[in-house]
Amino acid sequence: MVNFFRLHVQHNFGLKVIAVGLAVGLWLAISRDPVAEVAVTVPIEFHRIPENLEINSERIPEAQVRVRGPERLIHRLQPSDVHAEIDLGIAIPGERTFDLTARHIRQPNGLEVVQVVPSQFQIGFDTRLVREIEVHPRVIGNFAPGYRIASIQADPATISIAGPKKRVEATEAATTDPVDVTGTMGRGSFVTHAYVPDPLVQIVHPAPVHVTVIMEKTESGRQ
Repeated sequence: MVNFFRLHVQHNFGLKVIAVGLAVGLWLAISRDPVAEVAVTVPIEFHRIPENLEINSERIPEAQVRVRGPERLIHRLQPSDVHAEIDLGIAIPGERTFDLTARHIRQPNGLEVVQVVPSQFQIGFDTRLVREIEVHPRVIGNFAPGYRIASIQADPATISIAGPKKRVEATEAATTDPVDVTGTMGRGSFVTHAYVPDPLVQIVHPAPVHVTVIMEKTESGRQ
């Protein structure tokens, strides 16, 4: 028994006392750390979106996540530390309902998710479509007396757009920012940009548009 005591108790006794003291101190520190809660609003991240699919909803919901944990961790928490993630790997065209629970939330270690709002949300999907549409220059201004527009040319004359199929099909043309031809006589060249009104339809390769406006005299101007 004496040998057992010396071997297992007295051996490195000082180090064992220190280890026990540290463990007790850590436990006391943790036990005195009050629990706190905070709500953070975070965007919903979509992962593994199929290449041939487009989100067909203009408003993407956000998630309000309430997390609980030691006050010292809550005080250091940043909204960017919390993520709401949804896997779209099996999504198909149409309106779809998704659950949003604690298992979809990624938060720092030591914190617990106690509530997620909303618990469900709906979002629409459509097949991705790419097609060419014409560019229609928008010309404004006060023409020089006795002049009118003879022709308007855009370079490029067409652009590629992409987005949800039904929305792309409904987009007839792209429009340029206003080109002011006030006082132009003969030929005027302008550099501007084209846009489409639907926020879910994108121009595939945005680039400046060169607009050429050719003016001619009216019948009254020739007199």
